[in-house]
Amino acid sequence: MRILLVDDAMLMRALLRGILESGGYEIIAEAATGEEAVELFRALGPDVVTMDIVMPGQGGIEALRTIRELAPEARVVMVSAVGQEGFVAEAMEAGALAYILKPFYPDQVLSVMKMVEGPPTWT
Repeated sequence: MRILLVDDAMLMRALLRGILESGGYEIIAEAATGEEAVELFRALGPDVVTMDIVMPGQGGIEALRTIRELAPEARVVMVSAVGQEGFVAEAMEAGALAYILKPFYPDQVLSVMKMVEGPPTWT
């Protein structure tokens, strides 16, 4: 699967990249803002987007909504810090398939990715 990583923190992107690549996933691009995420989604058509919820400029939930408008079948996994449960619920209502909590645990990340690999369940 081809994955677009979106997080404003380079360290978080690097940690997630390491986990995903060790699980056999291909990271095709990284973005630090919601605007960059939407632009890269349009250009590259990744299989999955991992999207941080809180970012400067366009946040993750707004970018999620834009991506789902462009491609209702888009697979987006939200990335959230503990304590952002309200944002996670909003993201799930907006069409996210799943979420990953920071700090990352490799088994948790890979389990979520396996879950979203299957055929879309919303079509």
